[in-house]
Amino acid sequence: MVKFSKELEAQMIPEWKEAFMNYWQLKQIVKKIRIFRKPDTEEHLHCRFFVLHPFRYVAGFFNGGEKHKLEKREDLNGRDLEQLFSEEDEANEFFRRLENELKKVNNFFEKKESEFSEREEILKKQLHILVELKQVFNEPRPRGFHERSDIETTDFSENMVEPGVVKASEGEDVGFITSKRSNKDKKNRIMAMQIDIPATTPMQTITAITKMLREDLQIDSNREKSSDFVNRKKIQSAEKMIRAAFVELYRGLGLLETYRSLNMVGFTKILKKFDKVANQEASETYSKVVKRSHFMSSDKVVRLSKEVEFIFTEHFANDRKRAMQFLRPQLHKDSHMISFLVGLFTGCFVTLFIVYAILARLLGMFSATAKQGDMEIVYRVFSMFALFSLHVFVYGCDLFLWRSSRINYNFIFEFPPNRALKYRDAFLICTSLMTMIVGAMVIHLLIRSQSLSKRQVDATPGFLFLLFFGLLICPFNIFYRSSRNCFLRVIWKIICSPFYKVMMVDFFMADQLTSQIPLLRHLEFSACYFVAGGFRRNWYQICTTSKRYKEFAYVVSFMPYYCRAMQCARRWFDENDIDHLANFGKYISAMLAAGARLTYRMRPTPLWLVLAIVTSIVATFYQLYWDFVKDWGLLNRKSRNPWLRDELILNHNSVYFASIVLNFVLRLAWIETVMPLNINRVNAQLLDFFLASLEIIRRGHWNFYRLENEHLNNVGKFRAVKTVPLPFCEDVFG
Repeated sequence: MVKFSKELEAQMIPEWKEAFMNYWQLKQIVKKIRIFRKPDTEEHLHCRFFVLHPFRYVAGFFNGGEKHKLEKREDLNGRDLEQLFSEEDEANEFFRRLENELKKVNNFFEKKESEFSEREEILKKQLHILVELKQVFNEPRPRGFHERSDIETTDFSENMVEPGVVKASEGEDVGFITSKRSNKDKKNRIMAMQIDIPATTPMQTITAITKMLREDLQIDSNREKSSDFVNRKKIQSAEKMIRAAFVELYRGLGLLETYRSLNMVGFTKILKKFDKVANQEASETYSKVVKRSHFMSSDKVVRLSKEVEFIFTEHFANDRKRAMQFLRPQLHKDSHMISFLVGLFTGCFVTLFIVYAILARLLGMFSATAKQGDMEIVYRVFSMFALFSLHVFVYGCDLFLWRSSRINYNFIFEFPPNRALKYRDAFLICTSLMTMIVGAMVIHLLIRSQSLSKRQVDATPGFLFLLFFGLLICPFNIFYRSSRNCFLRVIWKIICSPFYKVMMVDFFMADQLTSQIPLLRHLEFSACYFVAGGFRRNWYQICTTSKRYKEFAYVVSFMPYYCRAMQCARRWFDENDIDHLANFGKYISAMLAAGARLTYRMRPTPLWLVLAIVTSIVATFYQLYWDFVKDWGLLNRKSRNPWLRDELILNHNSVYFASIVLNFVLRLAWIETVMPLNINRVNAQLLDFFLASLEIIRRGHWNFYRLENEHLNNVGKFRAVKTVPLPFCEDVFG
């Protein structure tokens, strides 16, 4: 049977952990009382004193010289040792702590209850305006919308507010369905409002800016046209936003109900433990006090939940069953088939890799006589997919560690829990891709050994290239379509960084791209070789040494840093936080360092060597400071954990210091690019692949601590439910 302390730790809401009753602290007090209940032998007295006051015990032992002197020693207040071990004092301490914990739980519950209640009132007003807009523009009403001649009431509770009624002003009730105003008056009032739908595409942003400038220049323009203020697309966007806000509100109410039940069980369990140890009957009496407290006696959360269910069913779903599918999405259970497939593909990958290594050795693939062009094509195409698969594997390790540490990554990234990728899924994607890659490499070697034409030899990596991108954009619901669509959507937002509001998942993914510049360079070569005519003639020289290739190499090397810098600029514009400008400078320094190193490799002169070293050193220390202080929240001298941070998830502080050292060492991998080793071409390619792999591993290592810090920030602010932006301005409500 699982102990309640472990069950509580497993089920409590991580972001509200500090607001839960401190069951473990109360349990420690009960253990002290258990010590007092034992016979007061001399040996047991010393045991008590050591458990409760270890430092005073040691000091008394060395100062007194003998154990019997300690027994006669009085404490600082002049009390005897037996008086210090007063069972009654510990019982009083227990109930004092219990009272404080009950007060803490009540205050937090009441605060959250009030927040959710206010949120529901705002959402009802938003929904009321939405329905009136739909009536004015003859839009189809929300699903489940019925014409009624009067205002119906619900039977949830006598004191429940009617979900179909919104207080528009003092002394006036306005229903969702019927309105006493004429359509003309209603239209005039609605035309006076603005719908504040955030721009979600670059074109919408440009249009919004152009529209603002036009309205400022043409003050006397005709504002009676409805198309200037609202349109059907905006109404649909507003409906989606309000629906999402109701879903989040319902989720928050469910979390609050879980908070209530876990704390109730906690108080009951700890009181029973106290009765058993102290041989008293306090649990029944104090349980009545707990049940009369606000967090247990209030039924507001239940009433709000039922009201949200009713509103959602009436206005956003055909029936209650469909409504509950939105409000309570079912999580997919972990399948044993996925674990089986991961093991199967891992075995296939290892076997095929051994076969490839043997064949490559027999065929002299890595010998000095091998054609450089053939090796470049094989190395660039296959290493591109291998680096991507490695990144997926590292991300799967991050998912496993986040889950084990109870870091709520789905909430941080705003992923839907029922469709979010799990660590087993990431491992399945990685192992299946690696099996496909190594299998293609074996086939490529076999075809090459038959002395076939170059076009036939290059068909294997080309087919793999097309297969991968075809699978990535496949519209059918196979192979994690929701995750693939999310990936493509985020990549598009990264490319168009200045025109989008930047979310956590956007800049997190952009940071991943800054560690995948070798992959992007290989992608550039593959696109050039296969798309530009590699099957018809040998375009190897054109795709590696031409002037246009060198110019494009700068673009590819700068692109991830540029996109990330633009995200920082957009966040500074939206949030007016100076830290985003400082982060902007970090990526500009990284761009300068990357450009200097690339130029030095093309033109190895002493001047460019000095510039590459100087800019790289500056960028490295800039990045290290940001990693440790800003992204990880470490190196705080005034912290409870010296040079770390006040709150840590991992139990051993040494892990954090080891991670700091590892991150520092891996950040210095650029030294090889300015001081290359004198080795042959094959070994140089293997070294480049090894260094690129180390950077991916460093990024995966960084990912854990970056999200740990973000999670702890959410915990500090008790943020467990995201706040969905609402479409209608607050001043519309008067």
